[in-house]
Order: sequence, then C-alpha cells, then structure tokens
Amino acid sequence: MASMRDIKRRKSSIESTQQITKAMKLVATVKLQRAKQRAERSKYYFNAVYDTVTSILARAGGVEHPWLQAGREGKKAVIMITSNKGLAGGYNSNITKMITRNPDFTKDNTTIYAIGKKGKDACVRAGYPIMKDYSEAIEEPAYQDGMKITKELLAAFEAGEIAEIWLAYTFFKNTVSHVPTLMKLLPVDMEAAKQNEDEEESAAKPEKREADAPMNFEPEDEEALNLIIPKYISSLIYGALISAQASENGARMQAMDNATNNASEMIDHLALLYNRARQGKITTELTEIIAGADAIS
Repeated sequence: MASMRDIKRRKSSIESTQQITKAMKLVATVKLQRAKQRAERSKYYFNAVYDTVTSILARAGGVEHPWLQAGREGKKAVIMITSNKGLAGGYNSNITKMITRNPDFTKDNTTIYAIGKKGKDACVRAGYPIMKDYSEAIEEPAYQDGMKITKELLAAFEAGEIAEIWLAYTFFKNTVSHVPTLMKLLPVDMEAAKQNEDEEESAAKPEKREADAPMNFEPEDEEALNLIIPKYISSLIYGALISAQASENGARMQAMDNATNNASEMIDHLALLYNRARQGKITTELTEIIAGADAIS
C-alpha cells in the first residue's frame, strides 16, 4: 500500500485537475449555448438551400456542365473540419477515422483541405497530403470563409487538379448527439438528387404534387449554374463550420463533465485509502505502545 504522504499528494493533484476540468466545462457550456443558437437558426436555411439546388439539378434534364460531369479522373479533395484544440472526447478522431479508415480515400487518391489543426496533424501522421490549411476559420466561422474555400476548390477542379470535392464534418443534432458526416459536393450526384426529388414528390399530397416538367434556366443554363453552384457550396461549407463548432463545444462539455465525475470518484477512493492507511498507522502505534508497556512490566 502507498504511504499516507503519497496518497495525500496524489489526491491533491487530482483535486487540482478537477478544478481545471470544471472550469473548462463551464467555458465549453457558455460557448455551446452561443454556438447552438447559431446552428439552430441557420440549420433550416442550409437544409432549404441543399433541397432547392438538388431539386433544380434533378429537373435540369440533359444540362452539360463541368461541375456536373461524373467519372472524371483525378484526386479526391476532402474538406476536413475538426478543431484546433483537444480534450473533446472522440470528436476529432471520429472525423479523422472516417477518412483514413475508408478504403475509398487512400493516400494516393486523396488530398486534404484541413480546417482544424487536430485533423491536419492526424492526417499528416497517417501520410495524407495536406493541400491547404484553413484552421483559423473554425475559431469564428464566417460566410466569407466558405466563399474563399469554394473559390480555391473550384479553381483546382476546373484546372483538373482534383476530380471530386467532399466535405467531412460533425453534424450537430443536439447537445449530446453529434454525427460524423461525409458529403459529396462535386460533381453533384445527379442520381441521388433525382431520387430525393422523387421521394419528396411521392410523399406530397396529390393535389399539391407538381408536374414533372423540365427546368428552364434564365439566363442560359451554364451561366445560371456558374452563379448557383458556388453559392450552394459556400453555403454548405459555412453551415458545416457552424455545425462543427457547436458539436466541438458540446463534445468538450461532455468530456470535461465525465473527467470531473471521474476525478470525484478517484478522490473518494483515495480518501478511503488515506483513512485506511491512517487507521493502520494508529493501530500499529497502539500495538507498539502496548507491547512496550507489557515488556516493561
């Protein structure tokens, strides 16, 4: 058994750590409330943007555009959104594993556009090339960040440097539920868009079901898509940043709460060991005194 001094020193150390985890939990809770409100306010807009654009493309018929052409040869670009800080449970590792353990995303056919130092460092250790680092964007997400990333990715896409654009982030479902999500941005999956459109139409009431008419563009389809697609991608990236920020603070709050509770259990256990050691020491001293008294008499 450890000495009373060792037990007391370890208990004091854990109590200091517990104070830190309590403070971090409070900070994460405050940040979560702000990020949660922002995510919930914007969620409906970004869902509507996604549904609207996919519906337009599903009805576009035989429109030919470089951003809609599937089967291109080249690397897959993954926008990976993690955090710049740790101590958030499995938040960062879940996103990283979703890419590094996916057989479709190998070191040879994938390049990473990192948002968050933790994900970037993990991909570097795994051998994945990092094309760009936008880690500062996750601190205070802004729509301009999404526009900047979209502009650079579309330029690389048009230049043939990349063939697909994917988005990996954590979807904020609620305070305790955060879902790692992988979404394909380009080329737009026309089959999935058409399937979603058919499901929505079949679920609609007969009197409200729209006729299955082709989509007419004004101005011309290519010019219209040149305006729609960048805004569509920018909106999805920005929405993912907001959702990821809320998920990060929610995950950190849970992790720090669990750490605080574990520290309390360890402190209680150490207090019990300390009391047992103290009682044993007292018993030993009493035994020695009695034995000494018997020897004298």
